[in-house]
Parts: sequence; structure tokens; C-alpha cells
Amino acid sequence: MINGTTELIAHIGYPTHSFKSPMIYNPYFEQAGVNVVVVPMGCQTPDYPAFLRSVFTLTNIRGALITMPHKVVTVGLLDDVTPTVRVAGACNAVKRLPDGRLVGDQFDGAGFVRGVQRKGLNLTGARVLVVGSGGVGCAIAASLAGAGVAAISLFDVNTASAETLGQRIRDHHPAITVSTGSNDPAGFDLVVNATPMGMNEGDPLPLDVTRLQPHTFVGEVVMRTETTAFLAAARARGCQVQVGSDMLFEQIPAYLEFFGLPSTTAEVLRSVARLSY
Repeated sequence: MINGTTELIAHIGYPTHSFKSPMIYNPYFEQAGVNVVVVPMGCQTPDYPAFLRSVFTLTNIRGALITMPHKVVTVGLLDDVTPTVRVAGACNAVKRLPDGRLVGDQFDGAGFVRGVQRKGLNLTGARVLVVGSGGVGCAIAASLAGAGVAAISLFDVNTASAETLGQRIRDHHPAITVSTGSNDPAGFDLVVNATPMGMNEGDPLPLDVTRLQPHTFVGEVVMRTETTAFLAAARARGCQVQVGSDMLFEQIPAYLEFFGLPSTTAEVLRSVARLSY
């Protein structure tokens, strides 16, 4: 029930037709008795900088979820951001502090990391390979770096994007060994497909799965199907896997904590979600 004391979380992006967050957050808020609502707000690129500042003049704004195409430009519009944002080069959560400053964080990668950790993978000192250095790949790499991995290898068909990400990791996490240019998965504790490969039937696999070793944990970001061809091939090799939708559900508790709201678990969120695909 929306009333005069309802607080808003703006979900800002364009277009809005693919937004899934309102169908997860709002049923959870209803069940938990939290008087907050997530509202999709379609804002095109030319209008976004002014709109972001304007929406935070509302007295009942709790925060904002930022999605495409605004995650990168948001970094330069805020008063402060976390180290994760600086490494990822993108921001997907904004809140206003009591002194009026706008601060941002990045939780795409946090969702992925929380998921693999809850499945038992110890990332401290781990060797990881992230294939794909776009927005989600950068976010995952940033969160993995913050989780204490020892070495990270980055690969993207756009070599410059992988090298740029690698340099940001070196700048902020000098103890981590960073390499670029190879998608050979042999010898890694964790391998991540952070590319869109798997979105469409017949897509090529992001790497040579015959080089996967059974001890390697394999993660996916594609959510179109629960088990992509890549994950099926990894399971056939004996690997433990994480499906793409886990990243979405696991990041929401981190968002809730950032906004100062009662948190929950991915399992509860899955049970109340009203998703349509």
C-alpha cells in the first residue's frame, strides 16, 4: 500500500521494458512490511545528468538503482564513489548522505562474488580468469580483486578494454598479479564467462571447455536460460557452476544494506519474485 510515508528507490535507465528489479524488490518489500517502492524511471542519455540531481531533491528518495546506459557516466556525476566503482569504471547504486553529498557503489560484481562464496569457494589467494571486459566483466573483476584473489587474468576480443581494466586493478590492488590476452582456462580456481555468448542459440562458447579442469569453479552471467551451453559443458567436465541469475538475486541483499534497509537472502527473494521472461 503506497501512502504518504512511502519512500522511493528510483530505477533509472532506458529503455525500461526489460527491468526486472521492481518484480523482485517490491514483492519482498510487501512481504517484509517495508514501506519502500522501486519505480522504473525511463531517462535518455542527454537528460540524465540533470535528472539524477533532480531526483535526489525529493524528500522521500531512499536511493537509486542505475542501469544501462548510465552506469559509466554516473561515476563522474557523484561526490564520492567506492574503490570498487573506481576499478569497475561504472556505478549502479546511488544514495544521498545526510550532508547532501551523493555517493555511489557497484554491486553487479558483489552479487557474483557473494554467490560463489556462499557455494563454498574460497577466493582468498585464488587464481581467476574473467572472459569479457565490458560493464559486467569489469564489475566482477573489481569485486574479485576486492575479495583478495592472488591473480586475475582478463580476456576480451577488444584487447584494449581488457588492458585498461587490468591497469585499473594494478593501480588499486598492486599485490594482485594481473595478466591479459589469453582465455585458456587451465590452472584457474575460478573461470567466469562475462560475455554475452550464450544469449542466442548457436552462440560459440567463450573458451575451449576441453581445457577446463574438474576442480575449477565456473560462473556465468547470461540469464536467458538457467543452464547455458557453456555451463552444461563445464558440468560435463565435473566443474561446480553458478548460473547467471544467481548474480542478480545475490546482489540485492548488498543493495539493501547500502540503502539502510532490512536485508534478506537470495532464497527469500527467489521465493517472492514475480518475474516474467
